Amino acid sequence: MTSAPASAPEPRTDDVATPGPRTDDPAAVGAAPVPVVGFDLDMTLVDSSDGIAATLRAVLGEVGVTVTAADTWPYAGMPLDLILAGLAPGTPAEEIEALQARYRHLYPSLGISSVRPYPGAAAALAAPAAHGGRSVVVSAKHTPNVHRVLAVAGLAGAVDDADVAGDLFAEEKGVRLAQLGATAYVGDHPGDVRAACVAGAVAVAVTTGSHDTAALLEAGADVVLSSLTDFPDWLATHVEDLRTGAAGPNGERTAPLPG
Repeated sequence: MTSAPASAPEPRTDDVATPGPRTDDPAAVGAAPVPVVGFDLDMTLVDSSDGIAATLRAVLGEVGVTVTAADTWPYAGMPLDLILAGLAPGTPAEEIEALQARYRHLYPSLGISSVRPYPGAAAALAAPAAHGGRSVVVSAKHTPNVHRVLAVAGLAGAVDDADVAGDLFAEEKGVRLAQLGATAYVGDHPGDVRAACVAGAVAVAVTTGSHDTAALLEAGADVVLSSLTDFPDWLATHVEDLRTGAAGPNGERTAPLPG
């Protein structure tokens, strides 16, 4: 249980644009606004549901708790401790901590190989750089596993290591997004919407996770996309908003959305 995680696979860089220039550099102060777009990882950039379910089933099975993939699906995008507590109610906090450690030990061998990028993920990550900006990834997943998943999915080359953060959820994500200067945040969970609000960024939701359009709008999403294939077109409007002042300095919209 205390073994070090397996080494991350070598990143694939084919068909992935290199990161754009950093826009939190003091030398850039006063320059025209550019998009800094944060992305959630699980169920936003990648479909990691099979690997997460397999690892949860293995970990919980070791302590006599039987779950199915369907049982795990509603928890997609949540922090690991909350997932484990939900699937094994009544488990003491110290045992949840031990289960988390066991999950993180097993995930590289059980959860990584089945990860697949969603259609449009590479193009979405590359899109901000085409407008002079950059992409960042902020996830609830354990940080070393964020890097592993990005590498296996062929997406690591589009994001600087310094712009990848894990072990954060909801409002905690928002704090990091604000530090990174995010003008928008893309995610599949109501917690991602809350993160965008804390960061003062546009909340862009996708319905590739366990929450539908109605739930994401109710949570406060500014826009809901059916998939990341729609993201580059949306980004063009966001860039125009930044340049015309329809979005504030952190991306928040200052003009009304069209009816």
